[in-house]
Amino acid sequence: MDRRSFTRSLLGAAGLVALGARADAPDAWQAAFESRRAQQPWQMGFEGLQDDAAPLPLAMRGRVPPALYGAFYRNGPARHTLGGERYHHWFDGDGMLQQYRMGPQGVVHQGRFVRTDKYLADTAAGYPVRPAFGTNPPHAEPIRSADAMNVANTSVVSHGGELLALWEGGSATRIDPQTLQTRGLKTWTPEYAGMPFSAHPRLERDGSLWNFGVSSTASLLSIYRVSADGRDVRTASLQVPDIAMVHDFAVTERHLVFLLPPLVFDVERLRAGQTFLASHVWRPALGLRVLVLPKAQLDAPRWFQLPAGFVFHIGNAWEDTRRGVIRLDYIRSPDAWWATQGIPNLMRGQYQSADHATMALVELDLQSGQARQELLPHAAEFPRVDPRFVGQRYRHVLVSERVAAGPRPGYDAVTRIDVQSGRADRYRYGTEVLAEEHIFVPRAGAPEGHGWVLGTALDLRQRAMLLSVFDAQHLVDGPIAQGVLPRVMPLGLHGIFVGA
Repeated sequence: MDRRSFTRSLLGAAGLVALGARADAPDAWQAAFESRRAQQPWQMGFEGLQDDAAPLPLAMRGRVPPALYGAFYRNGPARHTLGGERYHHWFDGDGMLQQYRMGPQGVVHQGRFVRTDKYLADTAAGYPVRPAFGTNPPHAEPIRSADAMNVANTSVVSHGGELLALWEGGSATRIDPQTLQTRGLKTWTPEYAGMPFSAHPRLERDGSLWNFGVSSTASLLSIYRVSADGRDVRTASLQVPDIAMVHDFAVTERHLVFLLPPLVFDVERLRAGQTFLASHVWRPALGLRVLVLPKAQLDAPRWFQLPAGFVFHIGNAWEDTRRGVIRLDYIRSPDAWWATQGIPNLMRGQYQSADHATMALVELDLQSGQARQELLPHAAEFPRVDPRFVGQRYRHVLVSERVAAGPRPGYDAVTRIDVQSGRADRYRYGTEVLAEEHIFVPRAGAPEGHGWVLGTALDLRQRAMLLSVFDAQHLVDGPIAQGVLPRVMPLGLHGIFVGA
């Protein structure tokens, strides 16, 4: 499907939202959030910002290893309220790219909103005028393309000499790696201009990038392969029945692997005026479908079946050619409640504990067509592996884990799990700290998992952000270096390290 056909399908399904005057009534979501803020310190992580974050040095304990001189970039939703109107989902907020610049003189932080078309339109109006993932603002403007809703708020990748802020449903956005200024949308090919380019690309050992995009209204899965230098781009698209909400995927040496939870898109709900999120229906009878695509023959899909469950993130996958199986890990929830109800509740200042996501190990037998699954006793999210082993046999997965966080959302520990032995190495921040995603930074020439773990956390007691550096083999010993940023930043999603 080319760009013109994709745009027609989007507009034909969604229609155009009528223009009108802004509602004058106080926003109930903002009022609910404000009414609980004094009693629940965790809400500061979801309050959001209105302005860029100017450069500010961190107060350091210990020294950052020279191998980590460079920049740690993080992306996430950061503007949750505008003009007194609050978004109804965490994923709706305008993206802010943050940079922790690390060098011999210490660490300096800055953050800058990505100037998407949506960000500029909303800012000019003084209140939200564009629909979002989980919010339809009163009397929103008509949507002419997917990028009219693009918030560039989910992840970040450095590839082919460019730094890109990523979203789910539209184009990547080019960012200046030094100043964080927005340089405009990234077009991979003229035919795929404006097509969805998802937030979890996979970089293989040879430097090539694989990614995908889901066009829900067209039931379309698009595939991208981009060479290491960014010059050779190959694309393909295929129809997928009962298209689902797919956030992540995995690669092996020969295959692409997609987990399709039974949260299925219903175009009639979108036509009836529901948000994009509310246009998905939970259909557990479908189970958790697994789509395996040979890299050399993307039009020859194979399907596997797992028990119904929801998934945001996959850690890694590899191909055991001796046994003819694909092995992978992912974070499994029993249903989509947290995505569809739990997270929106946070935006009103309400937290309800639920069946937390747990780590799962999967084996896909390519000969028999059978799939097997084992659940591990780790309530976790944000799985990351040593980047040198993407698509290869691996042992170590890094997660943010919920050990004893208490009556608040989020994670209180960072944990390295050995998927072969089941052993875990863990550092607990404590109940007053909300741990964000942490990443592996490998030591050159060292075995898998040897190097450093780098990540951020919100310290509720200090009202500050923590940047922590660990020896990846000894998390339990605590940070070898830690910086304190004396301001609260909105809790974000994903990040990368780029060496100097």
